[in-house]
Amino acid sequence: MGAPAMGSVGWFEFGTDQPDKIKEFYGELFGWQFKLNTDLPGVNYHEITTAPGQPSSGGIFESGGRFSDYAVFYILVPDVAAAVAKAKDLGAEVAMEPVTDASGITFGRLRDTAGNHFGVFSPPPQ
Repeated sequence: MGAPAMGSVGWFEFGTDQPDKIKEFYGELFGWQFKLNTDLPGVNYHEITTAPGQPSSGGIFESGGRFSDYAVFYILVPDVAAAVAKAKDLGAEVAMEPVTDASGITFGRLRDTAGNHFGVFSPPPQ
């Protein structure tokens, strides 16, 4: 399986104040594996690997009860800032401005014109 194509769903994320329950449930249900990622200081994030030998394709963000639980998908784009700007022009609301983590991944979150939460992301420059 190759890398996801631009414009396709390339990542998914759970936000929760109960990460152990998420890990136990999906680990038992689908055999997913989890690894702590510390690329954003002060953020507890667990990468999800859905199949042995495959790269991570999702994560669990520990919310600490700061907001409601969620599940969201991320679309792979070549330029996060440009995608966010275009989405705003089309009527989307920015839920989180673009940010880049220590590994160089840039991402942002939006709400589409019907209020659905989704994200966009770009890998680190090569």
